[in-house]
This record gives sequence, structure tokens and C-alpha cells, in this order.
Amino acid sequence: MSINFPNSEEETLRFWKDIDAFQTQLRLTENGPGFSFYDGPPFATGLPHYGHLLTSTIKDIIPRYWSMKGYHVVRRFGWDTHGLPIEYEIDKKLGVSGRDAVLKFGIERYNAECKDIVMRYSSEWRQTVDRIGRWVDMDNDYKSMDTPFMETCWWAFKQLFDKDQVYRAYQIMPYSTALCTPLSHMEAKENKKMTQDPAVLVACPVLGVQGRENTSLIIYTTTPWTLPSNLFIAVHPNFEYIEIFDEVSGKQYITMESGLSMLYKDPNKAKHRVVGKLTGKDMVGWKYEPIFKYFVESFSDCFQVVATSYVEEGEGTGLVHQAPAFGQEDYDAAVAAGFIGPRRIPQCPVDEKGCLTAEVPEYAGMHVKVADKAILKDLRPTGRLLVESQITHSYKFCYRSDTQLIRKAVSSWFIKVDNSVPELLQNLEPISWVTSSIKDKRFRNWIASARDWNVSRNRYWGNPLPLWASDDYEEIVCIGSIQELKALSGYTGEIDDIHRD
Repeated sequence: MSINFPNSEEETLRFWKDIDAFQTQLRLTENGPGFSFYDGPPFATGLPHYGHLLTSTIKDIIPRYWSMKGYHVVRRFGWDTHGLPIEYEIDKKLGVSGRDAVLKFGIERYNAECKDIVMRYSSEWRQTVDRIGRWVDMDNDYKSMDTPFMETCWWAFKQLFDKDQVYRAYQIMPYSTALCTPLSHMEAKENKKMTQDPAVLVACPVLGVQGRENTSLIIYTTTPWTLPSNLFIAVHPNFEYIEIFDEVSGKQYITMESGLSMLYKDPNKAKHRVVGKLTGKDMVGWKYEPIFKYFVESFSDCFQVVATSYVEEGEGTGLVHQAPAFGQEDYDAAVAAGFIGPRRIPQCPVDEKGCLTAEVPEYAGMHVKVADKAILKDLRPTGRLLVESQITHSYKFCYRSDTQLIRKAVSSWFIKVDNSVPELLQNLEPISWVTSSIKDKRFRNWIASARDWNVSRNRYWGNPLPLWASDDYEEIVCIGSIQELKALSGYTGEIDDIHRD
């Protein structure tokens, strides 16, 4: 038998259109029980691709099944019209990036540009969705930029706020320097790939410890741009470290034994000898000479060894460079040691574009990855840069701009998740999953390790968090509706748009 599939497809679509099949099905089931189908909406700023077609086909199966069982299944198509994908397109179009550029251009104009491109491929989407045979209502669609939709988000956010599930915190977040915004931990996992970074060993001379006037601690890092922000060196209190005498330099160094293979190409042939052994707790409190002097005055009690359990045996030299503004473990260790807290946050000399600030004047204006080379160049003459090499490793990239992420201290608004994990795992049990392995492995593991959700973004085209706060954040008001906004502000006119302007 011979069949022309494209012709058959077109004939079927014409037949469905002639009998108004989809709307007829809805009318025939309108008195039946309802079945809700939740569907994550796509962006219309790009053309549909294979991933969209595959999931659309699968999504269409479920409503069809329940409709044939007599259920009334309303299927409104939706569009995700907010956020970074749209802003990133406008940034490329205008050749701008960062807060200052947007403010200069004007937020209202910027958002108008975003709105103009939101639905630019909607007709192509309509044609493709129709061609794959999906029955969905694209005439009565919804958009996340519609005021009723945005107001509903406000209402939901206020429910969480009133239940004390929303808080503001200073945390180390995955940060996209291309998009000038922090990302959620889930977003940061979406684009991991292999990349090459510097891998260096730096000597930190010990200060004020009798008998160790010629001894240095060796730290390892793949982010030299964080070295100007170094405040501590972390050790594991229970691990064994060795002190060696290097016969070539005439200096003594402290490292874990596993660090010798990093310090010397062939440790067995290198001219050194072990002159002592000690544990990490023996070094806690030791002071060392700062790598850079930028923050010596404001953090004069720092630049010492602290103990932490996150140091891994066999990883690096066992003496971990600590820049609390750029690493969660670094920050937590500094807080646990009592040096950092709510009233004393570490310096973060990196701006929203990922460039070093005037706090480190020699490198001000350099993007962090450019600063890597400049910093290493300046360290070479000091004799403290012991080893320079490169490492190829898996790292997280921005899933929108495909640029390497950094970790950076930011003040953000979070929704509590940790305290709901037991209940979420319990509610997972009665749900039927296809396939079951997704429930028992992937989704269960994701929920079990879920962290509090960073919901704020340093962006403009989106739904504003409905929060008004005093300068000291002692007073915070959460708005749950436009009517509430009007009542509290005293505004009597009509509000048909709640985007920033």
C-alpha cells in the first residue's frame, strides 16, 4: 500500500477544521467532570524546535485520553513572556548591558522594547502546533505579562509572605556576569560543560609563629581573580599535614602529602625533605602575610588559619584559599569562626558586570576572567606564585548566554523550601509517575536536596516583587493585589499595567 503522509496530514487537519473538532469536543463534555492539565508555557521569542514538538505531542495525549473518558478538559495555550530570555535579546539589539545602561536608556522604554518582541514568532508557533495535531486553544491564550496573571502571582507571593515563608538574605549565589543577575541553583545546573581555567599554587608566609619564620602555607586555586579578596586559609582539623624543606629555594612549605604532586612534576626526584608533621588543628589561629593589601585595614583580625570540615583529603594541598564573598563554604567557615556575620559582611569587589571595582585599583574595570592573567603576572615577581598550570574541568555556564558563571555575594529574596522537604517527599508517594524511575530516583533526589528558592532578579522586564521596605528593612509591606496597592498608596486612578517604569 502506498500512502502520502504529508497529504494525509493535511486532509486530517482540513477535516478537523470543517467539523470544528476541538471546540465540538469541548461542547460535548462541558457538563462532565473537570480535569485540569498544567502545562509549562514556552517563549515565543524563538522558533519551536524538536524539544518543543516532542513534549507537545506527549502533552496532547493526556487531555485527549481524559476527554474521551467524558471529562471536560480546558486547554488554554500559554506564553512565558517575561524574564532573562527576552531581556537578553534586547540587550543584544541595543548593545547594552547592566543596570547603568538600562537606567540611561530608560526602564519604561526598555520594557516597551521587550514587550514588542515577546510574540514575534507566535504565528509560526500556531502553525507548528496545528501541524503536529495538538488540540489546544490558542485564541483564548494567556501570557505571563498580562496584568491579571501578574496580579495572581502577587496574591500567591503574599500568601507565602504572610506564612513567614519569604525572607531576605545575603548569600553566595550562582551569578551570570553576562546577564548581570544571580540565578537559582536549579538554573545553574542546566548548562555544565568542560572548560579550561588556571590552576595555581600560592605561598602564604607564616607570621608570628616561633620557629616558622621561613615557613609558608601553600594554597591552591583555580580562580586567581578571587585572590585579592582572600581573608583566610581553611584546614581540616583532623587531617595530617607535612612540613617540607625545599633545597632549591631554601624555604619550608606546609601542605598535605597529596599536594607534593602539584608542587613538583616528579616528587620522587625533587630536592626536598620532610622536616615535620602536624595536624590541621595545630595551625588554627596562625597568621600569615596577606597576598594583597587591599583589605588589611578593614579586616585586620583576619588573614589567619580557620578550621572547617569541608576540606577534602587528597584535594589540592589541603589548605584552602578563602574568599568569603565568592564561595558559600568560604562564607560559612568565616561565620562559624566568628569573623563574618550580619553586621560584618565580607568585601565583594566585583560589580554586576563581573568587573573588579575601585576597591582593587590595579585591576579596576577588568572582567574577572581577564583579571586572572593580570593578577598572576603581578604575583610572579613576588616569589609567591609557586606553580602555574591549567586545569580542564566541568563547570557551570549560564544557560541563556553560555558564559561561565561565577559565585558572588548578593542580597536576594528567598522562599523557604528546606522546611517543606519532608512534606514534599510524603506527597510524592501517592502520585503516579511514568516512568516510575523518575519518581524514585531523579525527582525524589531533586526534592531531597532542594534548597531555598532565590526568586529575585536584578532585572526589569518581569513581575516586580510586591514588596516595599524601609532602608533598614525593619518595616516590610507585601502587596497582594492591585486594589490593595491603590488603598495603601491613595491612588484613585486605573492601574492596567504593573511593570516597572
